[in-house]
Amino acid sequence: MRANYKMQRIFTNMPLQAGQMIEPPADTAHYLLNVLRMHDGDQILLFNGHDGEWLANIVQTGKKRFSLRPEQQTRPQPQAADFHYCFAPLKTGRMDYMVQKAVEMGASVLQPVITQHCQMPKLNSERMWANICEAAEQCGILSLPEYREPLRFDKFMEQWDADRALIFCDEAHDSNNPLPLLTPLKGKALGVFIGPEGGFSEAERRFLHRQPFVTAIPLGSRILRADTAAVAAMTVIQAAIGDWN
Repeated sequence: MRANYKMQRIFTNMPLQAGQMIEPPADTAHYLLNVLRMHDGDQILLFNGHDGEWLANIVQTGKKRFSLRPEQQTRPQPQAADFHYCFAPLKTGRMDYMVQKAVEMGASVLQPVITQHCQMPKLNSERMWANICEAAEQCGILSLPEYREPLRFDKFMEQWDADRALIFCDEAHDSNNPLPLLTPLKGKALGVFIGPEGGFSEAERRFLHRQPFVTAIPLGSRILRADTAAVAAMTVIQAAIGDWN
């Protein structure tokens, strides 16, 4: 069943079941009442990443207080995707965009990796989670990705599951077409690794090329910025060997 994009969707971390009243946090209450100007009896859609999507009524409980009452499930919880998105952190604005697009493109795990040329090694996990929720709310997504704490490059590579293919976007690749390199990976568990604005260091590139579970791919004949490369990589992977195919 397709998402209803005409209704407001709100993420909640509370369990969802028919008739079980939910007290929204202050920021959600402010948004619904003062920004959207919603009233007693209005309806919204709720999701929590586990219980599917629910139609809920706004129930006023005081002059400036209200609760949310789930009435019926509109969409069941789908099977979660299995696509790990690994990235070197960028400057704040570009990283906000990149995280939102990763959620929209079906990432199941977001793994920041601190590389040698990384521009922003300190991350705001609350801001990261806010971007995840916003993208899911706007795009009808029910399964939210897991956000993991940053790892340094060496620790990340040490902990990687060798049974999961890691697709490494290499701007120095000697070809332009990623499709012949992706085709042999069809049916495997997948992850993609996007480097920083300054690219991977030569030592990091050499190390990645030596790993048996790593596949290096190009992204065409043009040099792309990291946030653009992220969208391009996820698009070609999902179209060629992911859940679009």
